[in-house]
Amino acid sequence: MKKWVKRLGVLLLGICIVVYFWLGEEMKQGVQPAANGAATYMIVLGAKVNPGGVPSLSLKNRLEEAVKYLNKYPHVKVIVSGGQGADEDRTEASVMLKYLQDNGIDTNRILVENQSTSTYENLLFSKELLPKGTKEITILSNDFHLKRAKYLAESLGFEVDVVAAKTPKSVEVKLNLRERAALLKTYIIGY
Repeated sequence: MKKWVKRLGVLLLGICIVVYFWLGEEMKQGVQPAANGAATYMIVLGAKVNPGGVPSLSLKNRLEEAVKYLNKYPHVKVIVSGGQGADEDRTEASVMLKYLQDNGIDTNRILVENQSTSTYENLLFSKELLPKGTKEITILSNDFHLKRAKYLAESLGFEVDVVAAKTPKSVEVKLNLRERAALLKTYIIGY
């Protein structure tokens, strides 16, 4: 094999390693600024729903944080955002709505966005439910996901603070790898 091919391979591998670690650092920054009740509206981003309307661990962690936050800040209204994936028997938003209701959150505080199939659509379609001119929002998602969610929300004109839910250990490695690729794609093409 020619030396230049080996050198090019080593160079490309080095670039991949640098980009991998850089994206990891970017993701860590997603958990700031932490929400303090200043925004009137919070958007809880959807995640996988298992058969029978059982929230995945990621979604359950998000919903537990949502209940805590909404109880702490009773003036905040919430949008539950998530459509129905091909492998789901109901919308993510319907499962989130039921969970919040079952945990004492007044239905009058909950808005439902049930058409989205991506993080970008979660935010875009949720924006349509907000009063005109709303700029400040709180986004709630798992910690690994917040950097990209904030980036996308800011591209739609929002000022964002966040509530970070823990990522389940059982899927942490897989989700962190997948999110690095999604974040890189978002930086390159914008959504």
